[in-house]
Amino acid sequence: MNPLEQLEFTTRVAKRAQYEAFEFALTPKGVSVRNCSHANPADHEYLVTISDGLPSACTCPADERFDGACKHRIAVAIREPLLDAARAEQMAADGGTATSPSDDGMDMTDPDASDNTCDCSALSDDFPCWECVRTGRRSLPD
Repeated sequence: MNPLEQLEFTTRVAKRAQYEAFEFALTPKGVSVRNCSHANPADHEYLVTISDGLPSACTCPADERFDGACKHRIAVAIREPLLDAARAEQMAADGGTATSPSDDGMDMTDPDASDNTCDCSALSDDFPCWECVRTGRRSLPD
């Protein structure tokens, strides 16, 4: 089942999760999400924890304050290779064995590897994913 089908969130959150310039880093505790859309990105870095294979919590103020998932949790959920890698990292941290999260040929450390994948199909209202906007394949709607 698609991770987005298991999370509750608003259309506004979905759009922001797609177009804001996020950077991600795997940690033993989850996924560190830095929002580079802000003037000082270091002040906008949060930890998204993964439980039962889904982004379940975030250290940002919005995740605690509002109902539904925050944009950081949705940003992780819509990037399935990242979510798969976080699941594998979590399994290794719990004493399991780290394995390749998928065999789709996408190398998460290769910045050009994202050119081979697109998250637009998982989004609503024909809104493009960040990767398509960043690479110029699609533009944001007016």
